[in-house]
Amino acid sequence: MTEALHGNLRDLLRDAIGHMEPTPALILADSRSPLSRLLAQGYRAVRPEAACLDVDAIAPTAVLAAIDALPSGSLVVLLESTRFDLAEFRFRLELFKRGLAVVEHPHLGRIPDQELSVYVAALAHDRQWLGETGRALKARIDRASLVQVHTAAGEARWRGPFEAARLNIGDYTGMPNVGGQFPIGEVFTEAVDLQGLDGTLSIGAFGAADFSVTFGPPFALEIVAGRVVGAPGAPHAFGEILAGIAAVEGEVWVRELGFGLNRAITETRRLSDVGAYERMCGVHLSLGAKHSVYPKAGFNKRQVRFHVDVFCAAPTVFIDAVLVYDAGEWAP
Repeated sequence: MTEALHGNLRDLLRDAIGHMEPTPALILADSRSPLSRLLAQGYRAVRPEAACLDVDAIAPTAVLAAIDALPSGSLVVLLESTRFDLAEFRFRLELFKRGLAVVEHPHLGRIPDQELSVYVAALAHDRQWLGETGRALKARIDRASLVQVHTAAGEARWRGPFEAARLNIGDYTGMPNVGGQFPIGEVFTEAVDLQGLDGTLSIGAFGAADFSVTFGPPFALEIVAGRVVGAPGAPHAFGEILAGIAAVEGEVWVRELGFGLNRAITETRRLSDVGAYERMCGVHLSLGAKHSVYPKAGFNKRQVRFHVDVFCAAPTVFIDAVLVYDAGEWAP
């Protein structure tokens, strides 16, 4: 696994971030989890000249001083078992404001030992495949009038037009910031008119209240005019999530339609952190009215609270009657 990790990190830094020596670099890590320690070893191996600071062993002021010393264009790697808490310093956004490239690996403490090899594999960066597949999906979505997702429980239909699809494929050309949260691999959108979604889908996993992923036998999710109206056979914990959303927001909207592109993460090769599992090769949706990327009339982002990811079980995807995903493979 060590050799694979080093190779994947070299490819990630070279092909996605464009940062290898002699670009100045700073690695900020804690040692609270096996994965944070493993990644710290890996980044030190591929960027041996970079300073590496244990944020638990030094004062926050020393961390900030090290960041202040970096010239614009430098690289900062964040390895966080839990999110770093350095007073009011908002890490990634503030680093971007300073013109720094950022590779952030958050919530590493949620990944158990048996999933370390999956996480390492998920850092592989196939630049050509991600670019071609992601851009082809975006092009189809941006002109689509209909998206259909078929599962064992039934079919859901999204009627277009769709919001301009966003790419998370490790290509930051023309973007104001370089970097983001890793692993990567996703294209996402939502219907311009959220009420243009109806149908039933099999759900095989969902994000829990503690941001872990709950896996289990698939259950049906019933949707009418963009709202969840039922989940027969769902576990009690999922019912509590729906009830919690409805109690605060009045109803349970379905917003994001996400296509995960990370082929190292699948329905059987799992990661327990929902933020990482969101890149899983397949289809996911968000439940709740919160979605900061796509402002919608009637949703005040300061008032809505919920964005819960759910993952379709064994979906087949059609965009304007063209089969683009089947048997775990994208072919747009």
